[in-house]
Amino acid sequence: MIVCIAEKPSVARDIANILGATVRRTDKGIGHYEGNGYAVTWTFGHLCTLKEPHDYTPGWKAWSLASLPMIPERFGIKAIPIEHYERQLAVIGELVAGAEMVINCGDAGQEGELIQRWVLQKVGCKVPVRRLWISSLTDEAIREGFDKLRDGSDYQSLYEAGLARAIGDWLLGMNATRLYTLRYGGSDRKQPLSIGRVQTPTLALIVERQEAIENFKSETYWELKTRYREVIFSADKGKYSDKAKADAALKSITGEPFTITSVKKKDGKESAPKLFDLTSLQVACNRKFGMSAEETLATVQSLYEKKVTTYPRVDTTYISEDLYPKVVGILRGLVIPPYLNLVSPLLSGTPIRKSKKVFDNKKVTDHHAIIPTGQSPSGLSETETKVFDLIARHFIAAFYPDCLVSTTSVEGTAGKVKFKTSGKEILEPGWRVVFETETPTEASEAKEGEEGGEASEALLPTFTEGETGEHIPELREKQTQPPKYYTEATLLRAMETAGKFVEQEELREAMKENGIGRPSTRANIIETLFKRGYIVKEKRSQIHATETGRQLIKLINYDLLKSAALTGEWEYKLRQIERRELETQVFIDDLKAMLYQLVQSVLAPQPAPAPQPAAPTLPVDTGIPCPQCQQGTLLRGRAAFGCSAFREGCTFRLSYEECPSTASPEELSARLSDAPLLF
Repeated sequence: MIVCIAEKPSVARDIANILGATVRRTDKGIGHYEGNGYAVTWTFGHLCTLKEPHDYTPGWKAWSLASLPMIPERFGIKAIPIEHYERQLAVIGELVAGAEMVINCGDAGQEGELIQRWVLQKVGCKVPVRRLWISSLTDEAIREGFDKLRDGSDYQSLYEAGLARAIGDWLLGMNATRLYTLRYGGSDRKQPLSIGRVQTPTLALIVERQEAIENFKSETYWELKTRYREVIFSADKGKYSDKAKADAALKSITGEPFTITSVKKKDGKESAPKLFDLTSLQVACNRKFGMSAEETLATVQSLYEKKVTTYPRVDTTYISEDLYPKVVGILRGLVIPPYLNLVSPLLSGTPIRKSKKVFDNKKVTDHHAIIPTGQSPSGLSETETKVFDLIARHFIAAFYPDCLVSTTSVEGTAGKVKFKTSGKEILEPGWRVVFETETPTEASEAKEGEEGGEASEALLPTFTEGETGEHIPELREKQTQPPKYYTEATLLRAMETAGKFVEQEELREAMKENGIGRPSTRANIIETLFKRGYIVKEKRSQIHATETGRQLIKLINYDLLKSAALTGEWEYKLRQIERRELETQVFIDDLKAMLYQLVQSVLAPQPAPAPQPAAPTLPVDTGIPCPQCQQGTLLRGRAAFGCSAFREGCTFRLSYEECPSTASPEELSARLSDAPLLF
């Protein structure tokens, strides 16, 4: 029998129907389907997890500075202790034990691969494993996927990247949380100071922005403008910081005629907004509907499971060229209200437009952008309908002609002061008709921190070079403005680009590999910060750090923990693992070395306020060769013996629980002969 394992019961049911496994063997959601030589079963997301500290060493159950850093000799997994999880895991184990082959039908992504691999490890799978890899759950996609099954080993690097991420989060989260809670959390320690690889730099971004706003000192400046033929012209000089100079400029042009010196027109094209990746969809839904990132992810996941949109946890806005022949079929599935009149022109017989801004194999890895599947939507909730509409309209617009525009730049003078203005005229709307009276999502994306988009350029009357006339000059007093508080939309963009504001779409695409977290995890990170009381929403959408959140960031004296740029570098290394460009062990070893440095940094003795009796400076070199690397010597540290070559990657550690810090060199050498080595 061939055993198929899906990530949830609903997907297993769809797969079973396709394979003809129609006999249901279930009891209150536990079980499987069978028939036609197949058994189709499921997980509930994660059924297994990394072991907790006390599962490795009983002494790690109690929080103690002396036990830090906790680095297991070898990481292991265990079943999540939830009764129906354990029952379902037992069902999978029985099926796999009698299988001739297993087909991994998990979610086609890094986390889905990790979920399935851990389950197969836990049940002791010994038979060959094949991989079903699909981007939608339509019957057609499932059939095609089973016709093109891949060997499970093809996704080994994807699993290793997921495993490295999980281990990295365990190492940093477990150790740093205990370290800072014990060192700075006060005597009761009822509220742990939660620290995470992605969570903490995200919080640091919010705190940094908030402090910049609070410390901002507004300055007054003046803008010289004039109204000619009901059009506002701005002085070419721009801003005046000196009121006297601004008044002098105003006086010099008062009563002088205004003369048009240059009129330039330039025709151009505007491309349709890009297709959606998960982050851009979350940004759009937050700005347009006020939806949280987590709510958007849950909604688009539901649309995926209802087979009307493709796999959502993606970070590309492109689709692969092999999908081009399927575009017509997808569009035919949208020949329904309210898209009937929009799709019909595309199906009139002329070839579907094929643009490099839509189809690009180099920009697509495991999955393509989020698009409709072509299956007609029905039974959608109000929220699902709104999100589907965004996805559908962006897909339809991608195949419309460019919007043709004419940009007019006009310059003029009054006295010796030069002025300018510009305006835009839409000659042919092209793709803009798809969005009717609404502003397309990408066109309305605001500058960093702003609540809305930029005002569109005004339509101008016809000006002629050399014309002259009266005008109404004025000085406008303005104040410099602080940056805006983050909203979920702008915070998602900041996470995507590791805290750097990037307005240009192409550059933003290139920086995604160094973003904080992944598209699939960012919503959860933001929600975690809310739940732990580190951030709150004010004035509906502004994200503010609470006093608890601000204090946590102030306590962290180790920049690596809160640097968005450095966390982005870690994310890039995980992607390198996925592409087989970096060994997993290198990433883990770097984290281990960082943990040793972190613990030493936080626990380093503070300078004494007054001279004290001479005491040995820690760490003290014992002169005894390291038994692990044979390169360094053992150092007597604050909480344990360690190797002097830790910066070169040696991870040897011997806690004072195993050998007292007061041990003589002879006692220490004797103890090393039977000490367990921790890597």
